[in-house]
This record gives sequence, C-alpha cells and structure tokens, in this order.
Amino acid sequence: MAKAVTLKELSKKEMLFAPGHRLCAGCGAPIVVKMVLLASDYPLVAANATGCLEVSSCISDYTAWKIPWIHNAFENAAATLSGVETMYRSLKKQGKIDKEIKFIAFGGDGGTYDIGFQSLSGAMERGHDMLYICYDNGAYMNTGIQRSSATPFGADTTTRPAGSVVPGKTEQRKNMTKIMAAHNIPYVAQASPSHWADLVRKVRKALEIPGPKFMNIIAPCNRGWRSRTDDAITLSRLAVDTCYWPLYEIVNGVTKITFRPREKKPMADFLKTQGRFKHLFKPENEALIGKIQEHIDREWEKLQKEEACFAS
Repeated sequence: MAKAVTLKELSKKEMLFAPGHRLCAGCGAPIVVKMVLLASDYPLVAANATGCLEVSSCISDYTAWKIPWIHNAFENAAATLSGVETMYRSLKKQGKIDKEIKFIAFGGDGGTYDIGFQSLSGAMERGHDMLYICYDNGAYMNTGIQRSSATPFGADTTTRPAGSVVPGKTEQRKNMTKIMAAHNIPYVAQASPSHWADLVRKVRKALEIPGPKFMNIIAPCNRGWRSRTDDAITLSRLAVDTCYWPLYEIVNGVTKITFRPREKKPMADFLKTQGRFKHLFKPENEALIGKIQEHIDREWEKLQKEEACFAS
C-alpha cells in the first residue's frame, strides 16, 4: 500500500531533475518528471527515449538528471531498461548488489504509442520489474508537431493540417492505457500533473508492485497545442474535468476511477483554449465538436461500467 502524500514531506526531498534544462518555458514534461522522481523513496535508474525530454535535458556535458540516466534511440527505451533490470537481478543474485533499486523508463507518445510500441510490448510481456511512464503531449512535438496515434480527433498538425477538405486529424486517438492493460500486467494507470497527490500516490504504488507497470501522464505542450505558456496545469485540469483524460488505475485487471469531476465540463471548454482546435469553431465544422463530445461521453460511460462491474 502506497503511503499518503503530503506537500510538507515532498518539500523536504531533493529535486532530482534540476533547473536549467532547455525544455520550453511552460512545458508539461519536466513537471511530470519532477513529480515522478519526487515520489520515489528508492534509488532510481532511468532510461529515456529520444524526444523532447531527452534532447533538452542532456546536452553535451550538461545534464538535468541527478540519477543514473540512459539515453536511448526513439524506439528502444523499454528494451534497454529490460537489459539493465536483468543485469541488476543477476548481480543481486550473485551478492554483488544489496541495494533495492527501481527502474523507470520515460517516453513521449511518439516513442510509446508508435515507434517504441514493439519494445514496450515485449518488455511488459516478459515481465520485467520496471515502470514505464509515457508523458503524452499528443504529437511528435520534438520534430515538428507531426500527428501521432495519440493525437486527438480534429487536431491540426503539420502532417494532418486543417484545411477546406480535411478538418485536421480524422481518426480517434489510440487508447494506449487500455492496450497496456490488455497485456495483463499488474498495474496500469492514468495521471495528470494537475492532480499531483494522485500522480505521486500512483507512482509510489507502482514502485511497490513487482513486475511490469505502465503509467500514462498527460503533458501539455504549449508549442504544439498553441496555448499559453503558463497554462500547463490549467489545461491538465481541464482535460481531467472534461473526462478527456480520466484518472483511473487498473490493478491486476480491476478498474478503479481515482477522481470524479464534481461537474463534468463540456469538451468545448478544453478545445477552445488551444489553437490546434480553432478551426473546429468555424460554422462549417461545429458538428465535429459534437462528435468529439459524443466520443468522450461514450468512453467515460464505458469506464464507469468497467469499474461498476468489478465493484458488484
């Protein structure tokens, strides 16, 4: 059981992701990483897929990471950490290491949903004792804001631009959290930096569970979302309150919603804050907002039924 989280406790811990990195002002990714690293009471080893987080946090001789950290290619963070975790188990068995060390992989949605999915799926299926965290900003932000399978329906990206013929991305985003749950791993969760106590509790819980774990954490990108540079937390909270990004966990196949909005807000509140959706508010595209709302409502209802199924 993960212990309760208090701000007083966290304020006394060392920040293991240092300032001075080159991530954009207002980026959601470093906020997520800081919270994840603060959550652990164990020594950590991290692997990091190529992406915004990697290229901006370790340049030449300079690094923001105060823990052992491995840069991987775009596609193999999970595979690399699988090898490190296997080596650790071997050395522990030989009596050469007696420390309890935990292993965390970080990848963006491009390196998780798409390019890195094969190595991630393999690591989960093999049962490696590691936590994989996806910081999901909904596109290939590092290389020019191209669509990924995490990009939401209707979003304007450089490879799926909104125009007079195609109104942005025409496919729904992949439900990666549910796909990972289908691997029958012991712990899967969604979290948001706007709900820090929920996020920290889930990381702590995951690190206490042996075997493979996966967490999907929303990480707003003001450059790609075309939003303000000071609204990462506001947008994260809106994503939760609209149920675009519901907070829940699946423990050994049992679904539990960990936060219910007091008042579920309409998706238009989330969409209108971002320039990538501004075309949806033109008269000829307004029906698409209704389509988005219907999809979100359907998914939220489905999630509640899944929880109720296990509760009954």
